[in-house]
Amino acid sequence: MVLTVTADTFPLAQVFTISRGSRTEAHVLTATVSRDGVTGRGECVPYARYGETLESVTAQIETLPQDVDRRALQGLLPPGAARNAVDCALWDWEAKSAGKRVWDLAGLPAPGPELTAFTLSLDAPEKMRAEAARQAARPLLKIKLGGEGDIARLEAVRAGAPSSRIIVDANEGWTTDLYAEIAPVLLDLGVEMVEQPLPAGADEALAHIDRPLPVCADESCHDRSSLPSLKGRYDMVNIKLDKTGGLTEALELRAAARAEGYTVMVGCMVGSSLAMAPAHLVAQGADITDLDGPLLLARDRDHALTFDAAGVHPPVAALWG
Repeated sequence: MVLTVTADTFPLAQVFTISRGSRTEAHVLTATVSRDGVTGRGECVPYARYGETLESVTAQIETLPQDVDRRALQGLLPPGAARNAVDCALWDWEAKSAGKRVWDLAGLPAPGPELTAFTLSLDAPEKMRAEAARQAARPLLKIKLGGEGDIARLEAVRAGAPSSRIIVDANEGWTTDLYAEIAPVLLDLGVEMVEQPLPAGADEALAHIDRPLPVCADESCHDRSSLPSLKGRYDMVNIKLDKTGGLTEALELRAAARAEGYTVMVGCMVGSSLAMAPAHLVAQGADITDLDGPLLLARDRDHALTFDAAGVHPPVAALWG
C-alpha cells in the first residue's frame, strides 16, 4: 500500500463567516492509498478549533505505516481530521478493489437522496435578510449566529424566508443569559433546533436551565467517548467525520447515540464533494442533514455530488465509494 497526502484549496463562492471568524477559501487535505493498481481517496478539513493545522494533520498521516488497514488505523490515530482522511480513503480502496459499493461492504441499504440544510453566513441583519430572500425556496436554512444582535438577525432571516424551516448554530458564541433571552424568540419564529449555544467547556449549565427546543451538541460531541458527558445537556448530536475520525467511527457513533435516545444530525466542515460522500452514507435517515459544503464553493471536485430538489444524492463510484 502506498499512502500519500496532498493539500488542496477550493475558493468559496462568497465570504463565509461564523462566530470565530471568516474565510474565503476551503483548505483541505486529500489522502490517497494505492495498491494493486487500485486507488482510494479521502478528504479532511483540519480545524483550528481542535488544534489542527494542515501541517500537523499531514505530519500525523505521514507517521502511519504504508501497509495500514482500517482496523489498525483506529488505534494508530486519535479521532480527528487525519484519521478521517485515511479511513475514508481505505473504505474507497476496499470498495473499488472488491468491485462493490461501500454500503455493500458495510452491510447497509443502498442510500438515497437526503434533504440538506443550506447555511447562511453570519452577517448584519439586513444582509442576512437579503440572502435569506435569495434562498427562500430552500426548504431548510441553517443560520449562523454569534452573540450580540442575534435576535435582529433571526427576525431578518424569518422575514426574508417566511416559509423555510430554520435551524440555528451559535458555534459556542452565547452565554447562559443570552441563551435564556433568545430561546423564547427562537420558538416564536418557528426555529426547530439550536446547535451548540454554549462553549463546550461551559455547557454543564444546559443541564440546569430550560431547553424549550432541542439543543444539538457539535463541538461537545466528537466520538462515542463524548456521549456520557452529554447526558441531560443535549437532545441531539451532530456527527461530523472530521470529528469522529472517519466513516468507521461515525457509523458506530450514530448507532450508539440512537441507542441512548439522542436524535441525529450529520454535518460537515466546509469541504468538497469528496468529504461529503462518506458523510452522505451516515446521513441516511438522519433527523437533520447538513452537507451543503459543496454548495458554498466556487468550484468542486470532478464527478461532484448532485444537489437538486430531492436533496443531495449518493456519490458516483468515480468520486468515492
